Amino acid sequence: MSTSSLRTARGFACLGLALLAGCGGPVKPEPETLSPEQARALIDRLLPARIPDRNGWVTDIHAAFTAIDITTTAEHVCAVAAVAEQESGFESNPAIPGLPAIAMKEIDQRAEHAGIPALVVHAALHLPSPSGRSYSERIEAARTERDLSDIFEDLVGVVPLGRMFLADRNPIRTAGPMQVSVSYAEAYADTHAYPYPVGRSLRREVFTRRGSVYFGVAHLLDYAAAYDQPLYRFADYNAGQYASRNAAFQHALSLASGIPLADDGELVRLGGGDPPTSTELAARVLRQRIDLSEADIHDDLQHSRRADFEQTELYEKVYALAERSQAHPLPRAQVPRIELKSPKITRHLTTAWYASRVDGRFQGCMQRARANGAMP
Repeated sequence: MSTSSLRTARGFACLGLALLAGCGGPVKPEPETLSPEQARALIDRLLPARIPDRNGWVTDIHAAFTAIDITTTAEHVCAVAAVAEQESGFESNPAIPGLPAIAMKEIDQRAEHAGIPALVVHAALHLPSPSGRSYSERIEAARTERDLSDIFEDLVGVVPLGRMFLADRNPIRTAGPMQVSVSYAEAYADTHAYPYPVGRSLRREVFTRRGSVYFGVAHLLDYAAAYDQPLYRFADYNAGQYASRNAAFQHALSLASGIPLADDGELVRLGGGDPPTSTELAARVLRQRIDLSEADIHDDLQHSRRADFEQTELYEKVYALAERSQAHPLPRAQVPRIELKSPKITRHLTTAWYASRVDGRFQGCMQRARANGAMP
């Protein structure tokens, strides 16, 4: 069995709806296997009315489910549709109002951080780009993130100064109508065969509808999480896989240690670098009570972006200690407390706001599914 098939089997181990609903509650029947025609018809019935290029969306969602080996069910279709509607309103390459000003503000901030005078950077932007127009002209004409990403790619790849103030990295981190993290897509593609030809770059593919849907479906559904509400999976889509589980662990750790924690789902730094997170420091306070060394704690926290973190000694012992102190069971998932920050965001938004908005769209889709007989 392939790695993808093994992962999918684990994801559905709780029968039927494990990818969205977890393992709690009564046993549900396994979903009916649909023919390709039936699967496409179900997707078509559940997508919102009057979306642009409806047939294209149906094709790309069905192709992603098939390639990743996700069963086509009303729950899965509604989850993907809810995210796509929230992120882009089903616009494949949505325009962003005021994008040139946002881009120039970002460039100026990065130049300042790199210690490069704004005058020098602006002079460099007047150089001709590979398209023939100057970088500043292209920025002024940019209307979508794909436009801007292409400009930054040229700046990083062609202009030495661009590599300095952009630190060799394109600042456009999410892409396409499902706003998928480019770094997530690149990591996923390292272990899964991308089902389409890659032209200019994988980054460029993520800006296409087919690429964004494929990686969006993977990010949303291709991991086993025993959540009892789809709300937590939507929070994970915004904050990172297992962020809701990890935030609940932080809450339990805070109760056990007496140390306030942010409940943001970040248990260990990417790459495991120094300094240790507040979560790791709080866990060290308990090392004698849970009979784990600092090295043991660090090693267990390295599993925090995987399903098997729940089988580590750290996870089990922290919950046992916290639940004894509270004299009642503690939740295994909660929405992370994260304030959303982006040059595009101009008001106070949080992961809780995002997850609630997507969940509302999901519940509306499920009501449609019940009303038109797409599910019991």
